[in-house]
Amino acid sequence: MRLALLIALTMCAFAANSVLNRLAVARFGTDPTTFAAIRVIAGAVTLLALVWLRGRTLPPFLTRARSAGALTLSLYLIGFSLAYVTLDAGLGALILFGGVQLTMFAGALAAGAVIPLRRWIGAAVAIGGLAVLLWPGGAVRVDLTGAALMGAAAFGWGRYSLLGAKAADPLGATAVNFLLAVPLVALASAWGIATPTAAGAGLAVLSGAVTSGLGYAFWYQVLGRIDASTAAVAQLSVPVIAALGGVILLGEDVTWRFALATVLVLGGIWISLRKI
Repeated sequence: MRLALLIALTMCAFAANSVLNRLAVARFGTDPTTFAAIRVIAGAVTLLALVWLRGRTLPPFLTRARSAGALTLSLYLIGFSLAYVTLDAGLGALILFGGVQLTMFAGALAAGAVIPLRRWIGAAVAIGGLAVLLWPGGAVRVDLTGAALMGAAAFGWGRYSLLGAKAADPLGATAVNFLLAVPLVALASAWGIATPTAAGAGLAVLSGAVTSGLGYAFWYQVLGRIDASTAAVAQLSVPVIAALGGVILLGEDVTWRFALATVLVLGGIWISLRKI
């Protein structure tokens, strides 16, 4: 029960990141790379404070795992923010979580993991639910640059999650990853950095300090207790939670597509995770 609650809280944090990023970039006109830079700095400060408050020391910086963690985290943060400039929000989420699913399943197979048939079935049902919820009706023109950026973000997050399964100190590892990612994200933002609005900056700080910093620390704890394919399927709940947040916070309508997708996604996750 405690593990299931931790997974649920983490998925809610991930969904909140999508809502906060969309609000800052689309509604408040915040430069996406500036949002990413503020987000990673706020996350790093929060995580370092938590490590200090718990009387711990940071794990070594100059290791292959930490370098890979910083690179993949940076790839996700930058690609995620930039992609939403041109992509429809629903299509972007579908690309992101579909890509994460593929990356983590491929990583599990490459590592020699045996994925039960029920997990394949559950993943297929959940992805079907995402398609019902997120795929726009009518003719769709996909911006190839935005799709590539979101695909890169999906690969980055999938690899970051696979690396997290090996972390001996989840909080410390996440803190170091964020700290090392700061100069990488700042460098990427330097060419287009702009002064954000107060609202946009506030949303970026909230995203970095709470729903990213704390959420990712929780996620690294979860990853040490479940396998990669289970983690991949669990994340398919995020778009549904984000859509629900839009209904509650942004006054969006509840449609039959939303109701059907919710049943399919949660049902698929239940099929995959019922033995946890």
